[in-house]
Amino acid sequence: MFEAGDIREWRGHDVVDDNARKIGKLESIYVDTVTDGPSFATVTVGMPTRHRLVFVPLAGATVGPGYLKVVYSKRLVKEAPSIEIDGILPAGDEEAIFAHYDLAYKPGAEGERRLARR
Repeated sequence: MFEAGDIREWRGHDVVDDNARKIGKLESIYVDTVTDGPSFATVTVGMPTRHRLVFVPLAGATVGPGYLKVVYSKRLVKEAPSIEIDGILPAGDEEAIFAHYDLAYKPGAEGERRLARR
C-alpha cells in the first residue's frame, strides 16, 4: 500500500480499472477515520458538461507512471454512489458506498464518520 501523503500527489492522474481501461481522473482521497490510512478515492467521471465524483476503494490499488490502477471494473466504479464535483459526502451516505463494493461498514463507537477527505 502507499502512504496518504504520496497518493495526494497523484491528483489529476488517470484512474484505470483491473483491465487497464481508463475510468476517469483522481480527484481526492478519503481516509479511514480509525486508521488514518487511505481508504477510498473519488474519481471524476461523466460528460464534459456534467461531471460527478464516484467513490472507489483503494485496497489492492497500485500506482504506475501517471496512473492509479484499482482492482474493480470500470462499470462497477461508474455505477458507484457519487457526489457533485463541489459536493460533500453526507455521513448517512457512507454505508451505501461500502455496500456497493460488498465491503463491511461499521461507524465509530459513537456513530462517528468512517471516511474523511484529505
